[in-house]
Amino acid sequence: MKNIKGFGLVALFIVIAFLPSLGAVFVKTGGWYEALNKPLWNPPAYLFGPVWTLLYIMIGLAGYFAWTSGPRETRTAAVTVWGAQLFVNALWSPLFFGLHRQDWSMVSLILLWFLVLLCIGAFSLRSRLAAWLMIPYFLWISFAGALNAAILAIN
Repeated sequence: MKNIKGFGLVALFIVIAFLPSLGAVFVKTGGWYEALNKPLWNPPAYLFGPVWTLLYIMIGLAGYFAWTSGPRETRTAAVTVWGAQLFVNALWSPLFFGLHRQDWSMVSLILLWFLVLLCIGAFSLRSRLAAWLMIPYFLWISFAGALNAAILAIN
C-alpha cells in the first residue's frame, strides 16, 4: 500500500508540473509566430513538445523529492518557490503567443529565471537530486530568454 501511495504522490507532482502547459494549449498563434523574424539558431517547432515534456517530468520529480526529503519544517518554503515558478512559467505562452507581447514575456522569463535559480537553491538544502533535476530546466529557460530577447530585438 505504501508503494501505491508513493506512486500517487509522484504522479500528483508530475501532473502539477504539467499545469503551465495548459497556457500553451489554449493559445492560438494564427500564423503570427511563423511570420516573425527569428535568429538562425531558433530550434525547429517539433523540438519544443518533447523538450517540454521531459522538462515537466523532471520538474515534477524534483518537486516530489523536495517534498519527501529533508526536514519537514522547511519543505513548505521550498515547495512554495516551486509553485511560484510554475505559476510564472504558465504566464509566458499567453503573454508571448496570445497577447503578442514579446516584451512582457521577456520580463516573465527574467522573473522565471530567478525563481528557478531560487528553487534550485532551496531544493539543494532538501535533496541534491531535486536540485539537479531542475538544472536542465534552468538551462532551457536561459536559452529561452536569449531566444525571446533575440526575437524581440529583430522584430
